[in-house]
Amino acid sequence: IDIPETYDYAVEGTSVRWNGERSPATGQPYWTGTDSFDYSQVHDPATNRTWRTSNPVFQNVTKITDLGGDRLRIAYGDAATPGDRGYVYQMREVTRDTPGALFWESSRVTVDHLRLGYLHGFGIVGQLSEDISIDSVTFKADRGSGRVTSGFADHIQMSGVKGTVRVTNSLFDNPQDDPINIHGTYLQVTAAERKTLRLRYMHHETSGFPQFHPGDTVELVDKRTMLAAPGATAKVVSATGPTGSGVPAGADPDTYLRTMTVVLDRALPAAVLAAPGDYVAENTTYTPTVEITGNTFQAVPTRGILVTTRRPVLIENNRFDGMSMASIYISSDARAWYESGPVRNVTIRGNVFDRPASPVIFFDPTNQDFVAGQPVHRNVLIEDNDFNLTGGTILSGRGVGSLTFRDNRVERYAHLRLTGPSRALRVGDTTTVTTDAPPAGHPSPLFTFDGADDITLAHNTYGNGFNKRINTADMDTSEITVTGDDLALNADSVSPAPVAVSYSSSRPKVATVDSEGVVRAVSGGTASITARATIGGVLVTSNPVRVPVTTAR
Repeated sequence: IDIPETYDYAVEGTSVRWNGERSPATGQPYWTGTDSFDYSQVHDPATNRTWRTSNPVFQNVTKITDLGGDRLRIAYGDAATPGDRGYVYQMREVTRDTPGALFWESSRVTVDHLRLGYLHGFGIVGQLSEDISIDSVTFKADRGSGRVTSGFADHIQMSGVKGTVRVTNSLFDNPQDDPINIHGTYLQVTAAERKTLRLRYMHHETSGFPQFHPGDTVELVDKRTMLAAPGATAKVVSATGPTGSGVPAGADPDTYLRTMTVVLDRALPAAVLAAPGDYVAENTTYTPTVEITGNTFQAVPTRGILVTTRRPVLIENNRFDGMSMASIYISSDARAWYESGPVRNVTIRGNVFDRPASPVIFFDPTNQDFVAGQPVHRNVLIEDNDFNLTGGTILSGRGVGSLTFRDNRVERYAHLRLTGPSRALRVGDTTTVTTDAPPAGHPSPLFTFDGADDITLAHNTYGNGFNKRINTADMDTSEITVTGDDLALNADSVSPAPVAVSYSSSRPKVATVDSEGVVRAVSGGTASITARATIGGVLVTSNPVRVPVTTAR
């Protein structure tokens, strides 16, 4: 195990203790942690992919030896050879206590042409602010620092912003959470009386700041349907609660920081007065227009963009490479994160999605019940995008309506990675190299819809090897209109496209390779094995795999 020299550590038996920066006054570290902390993820520099996972480095350890020079040798209680050579494990505790920048009750804010290499918590946070632009910002760790991760949480989080949020021409590389998250906040209604609401922040990481000003508009939403309650939209007359500047002497912090009282300009409907706990409240004044254009997202272990706002959203001319979850995720959540907002006007155009996770675009509100003709999200246009898939589902639409998916191109991702032996062979030995070439056909449906209506799929092109199937649930199949696309409703439609892989050796006198990828060590020296295949109509060549051969016994 190689450890970047920036980290202070000590071997303690079969564990490693990590020490933070030390106080100049006491000499003691400001923080300490053991082994994997509370959270870990892994980055593979060879493929430039990052994903969340448990950390096997400190599991079943029998001995740790400090070799000096920031290197450790770890022995385990089983004979399995680790398969993670070259991986970088990133560990942290989960407290997000310091954002890189906080824009609070601010307006006309521009952040441009910065390089942000390491963000301890959230990166750029906007709350109850107006008109925020972020342009030509690079969120990427300086590899010379020993770090590979650029942030411990979201790079950009806009939580209750109005006006326009604009993110352009920026690079988002290897965070530990979502690069962009734009949303409001649902507050749980705990009591209601005529014109007065008692509200509470629900997520344990959200509290302490006012959510409403006099004159703001409040909309109450039924948690079961995630639809606005009839007659439950009103203006704020007054609001009391946390101010964002501390806790008054003698006040209980949990109660003071998490609760507030809002007086409205009209009486609440009977349904809300009868069962206030069934509803959540959103400040719809602080919902922005969003423009996300010309950006690159790479090595992301989570979603690329989360956005929930009722005002127009444009996601255009971006490149998403190797997302480990949905590239674009649209929720409206009153059960976990309480990140609010239906979408009413979304355009996703001219983007490139390379080797994305499944589903690529995901509509996922938290409603339990569907109301016919009243989708949670509506008016979505997805056009002129390139989806270069390794498999899986392009679009999963739950509770979405008036959605058009047209003039997009769906192909296999043209890439080939070769994996070979991790140690030298002896003359006469054999081993098998493998590739990640796609199978002849992927079983996952390209589209799934649940409780959706008015869906149009038109004039898209699809490569072979995909299951051109549309799955539907909790909806009438007549809500799906297909024009010019060879798709099947609730039935498999796979056109197999086997991928033939060939192999070659740079030095057959040292090591040969046959058509099945079996490598035979012939004589001492080093050979490189390479694979080739045609994928999606493109001839691709793999990375070379070095095969050392020794004559020693």
